[in-house]
Parts: sequence; structure tokens; C-alpha cells
Amino acid sequence: MTANDTSPLAQVTTPPGLPVRLAPVRMTGRQRLTMILLLTASFTLAVDFSILNVALPRIGADVGFSLEHLQWVATAFALCAAGFTLFFGRVADLFGRKRLFIAGMALLGAGSLAGGLATDPGLLLAARVAQGLATAAVTPAALSLLTTSFPEGHVRDKALGLNGSLMAAGFTAGAILGGLLTDLLSWRWAFLINIPIVIFVLVLAPKLLTESDRGQRTKLDVPGAVTVTLALLLLVFGLATAGEKGWAETLAWGPLAAGVIMFGGFFFIEKNTAHALVPVDILRRNNIVWGNIAGILAFATETSLVFVLTLYLQQVLGYTPLGAGLAFAVLGIGTVVGGVVAPKLIGKHGHKNTIITGLTIQAAATGSLLFINTGQASLVIVLIATFVGGVANLAAIVGFMVTATTGLPDTEQGLATGLTTMSQQIGITIGIPVMSTVIAASLLRHGTSGAAPGTVLNAVLAAIGTNAALCLFTAALVGIFLNNRDRERI
Repeated sequence: MTANDTSPLAQVTTPPGLPVRLAPVRMTGRQRLTMILLLTASFTLAVDFSILNVALPRIGADVGFSLEHLQWVATAFALCAAGFTLFFGRVADLFGRKRLFIAGMALLGAGSLAGGLATDPGLLLAARVAQGLATAAVTPAALSLLTTSFPEGHVRDKALGLNGSLMAAGFTAGAILGGLLTDLLSWRWAFLINIPIVIFVLVLAPKLLTESDRGQRTKLDVPGAVTVTLALLLLVFGLATAGEKGWAETLAWGPLAAGVIMFGGFFFIEKNTAHALVPVDILRRNNIVWGNIAGILAFATETSLVFVLTLYLQQVLGYTPLGAGLAFAVLGIGTVVGGVVAPKLIGKHGHKNTIITGLTIQAAATGSLLFINTGQASLVIVLIATFVGGVANLAAIVGFMVTATTGLPDTEQGLATGLTTMSQQIGITIGIPVMSTVIAASLLRHGTSGAAPGTVLNAVLAAIGTNAALCLFTAALVGIFLNNRDRERI
């Protein structure tokens, strides 16, 4: 359409500076295959976040991990996944998303094979580091390939909705799949199951994916990349330590303080370099800042609620790890439903209102869990609340993804999706330590660290109340500070 076009479509009025939102366009066959390929990779990486959690005790016995160091099987993955995601997001912009996506999937395959064959702690940790680095590379590359494969509007919203629902469902599915594989086969299959998926992706990716337009070839901002990566590593390490040993531990608040200082140094570097990793201008965009803040807290609240309810189901109601994992199947269904519904809500009400509504309903669903007790009938409340909360949380997550990737050129989509991926992984990482601290404080207040069902229930209820309050607080922040500059609705 040219500037002089006088067709009725061209005469649709929109707010200054905002693009016209055209009528929905159907996906082509190639776009559908591309979406399936990218979503398969993203779902697999999401599953890897949680697939080993229920198997950790058995892994420790087989490989020789002491109980106090078992958490590093999960933390090594989270450190690399969160710490390097922004760096790889920018690398994708400059050197090619398709290349980085394929290289990252190959690294995932190598790490999964090493983990499946590991017989000592060192090799197992190296495998988890490789999986974390692969996640940091593939996730922003896949998401930016997804956003650049579809124009802004209904089709992109639908693709992002499916991506968000599958990634959130993957976190839940990982717990279920990990329990099944560990009980029926071996924990090693939690690694080895990735290999046929990697082969599938590596065979099809060169044929289906189109290399992205790369940004102007410049030197990579090495000082900025090193500074922000170290800052994120310190942040994740400090939060993981706080969840394990408490906030009074020097190894918790020390790295957190150092991480904050390094973030300040990173901002200073970016203001004074011509080829910034994250141009300061993008951090001044209202939708980028508040969209990502909403994303961090949306992921933090829902994933940490899974942790809290796992304690409740196992230590209060007496479920096995596999039984607890299966109880979260309704949450997985809810997230899929939320991903399907979210684009329609965004098209009708706008992404800001979708985020606010999603977080508010999530808060109400979480708040209903304050009525659970030591009786088995409470499982009904858990199932209903997690389903409703899953739908609402996914609507908020898709709203955040649309908000934080809108209004940027294709050459900056890797940066934008790197930021959203970083927000997702920071949210997943910080939620559990925060809830662990609330639970530990409650147990200490009652003068016991034991596992009596009544005592654990009181601690769980304190964490649930905190979780619901965080949802409402986030909705209020978005309502006050996020500009309501939605695209023209259909």
C-alpha cells in the first residue's frame, strides 16, 4: 500500500505513529511447518527446566552427589540459561538467528548425550551447563525467528500465544515426564529423550528456516556482554543460595549486591559505547521496560506456586513425586487453553488490559488456595485453582511477549526476544528462592523445622498469600505505568 492509496483500507484512522492493524491473514503451509519446528524446540527446552527435579535423589545416589550439593544439578542449568541469554540474543541479531538456532540445538544434543551417559558429578554438571548454554542460545533465536516469520498482528499474536502456552506447559510437563521416566525406565532417559527431538530439528531446520536479515556488521560489545553476563550469573547464584541457605548467608546477599553494582556498570558502559549490546534508547521504551517487568513477575509467581504446591501435595497430603506431578496436569491443560485464548483477548481488549486481567484472575485463583487444609478433599480446590490460574497466567505471559516485542524493526527482534527470554528465565529462577524464604521463615516462627503436616501447611499458606499479593501488585504496576498504546484492533 502506498502513501497515496485511497482505498477504504488506507483511510482507516489510527493514532499517530501506530501502524494499521489489518484483517487476519492465514498462515501458509510453510509458516505452519516453521512454527511447529520452532515450538518443538522451545517446548523441549522448557521441559528441560524441570524434568530432573523429581529425579534428583536417585541421581545423587547413582552418580555420587551428596544431598547438600544436589541442587547444583538444577542451578548449573539455570545459571547458564539466564546468564547468557541476552548475549546470545544479540549474537543472533548480528551473526544470524538460523545459524545460532542450529548450533544451539546441536549443543543441546551433545549435552543430553553426555548427561545420559554420565557416571560422575563432574560430567553431569558439564552436561547441565551445556544444556543451559543451549537454552540461552536457542530460546531467543527461536523466538526472534518466530516473530520475524510473521508480521505484527493476529498471526504473530497466535504464534506467540502457542509459544507461550507450550513453554509454560513444558515446565509442568517436565515434572510429570521426569517422574514417569524415572519410575518406569531410568533418570538417564530424562537426558536421552532429547536426542531424537534434536535430530528431528536439525534435519528440518536447514530446509525450513530462512536466515534473518542481520544488523549492520559491527564489533560485538564485549565489555557490555561480559558485564551483563557476570551480573546475571551473580544474581541467579545469589538467589539460588538464598533459597537454599537463607538470606542471612553471605553467599546469598554478597553476590546479589555485586550483581546490582555490575548492572550499574553495564548501564554506564552502554551509555558510552557506539555499538551497545543493549542500546540505552531501547531501555527507555515504556513497553520494553514494563512489559518485561510484568513477564518476570508472571513467571516467578506461577512457577514458584508449583514448587509450593509440590510441598503441600507430598508433605501434607502424602502424595508420591509421580502423583504430585500428575496432579499438575490440569495446570498444563490450563496453560494451553490460556495460550489459545490470549490472542483473542489481545485483539479485543489490547495487550495492557490482557496482562492486568490475567494477573488479577491469577491472584484470585491463587488466593482461593488459602482454603486448603490437611484433608484429601482439598485436592479439588488445588485442581480448580491451578487450572484457572494457568489460563490467566498464560494470558498475562502472552500479553507480556506481545507488549515487549512490538514496535521494533526486525533487526532488533533478537535483542527484544533476548530480553523477554531473560525475563522468563530470571522469573523462573527467582520465584522459588523467594517462596522458599517465606516457607523457612514460617517454619522458624513456629519453632520447628520438622515436617509435621500442620506445620508445613501453615508455611505453605504463608507462601500462597505472598504469591497472590505479588500477582495483584504486578497488575497494579502495569495498570499505572504501562502506556496503553495498543495497535489498531480488528
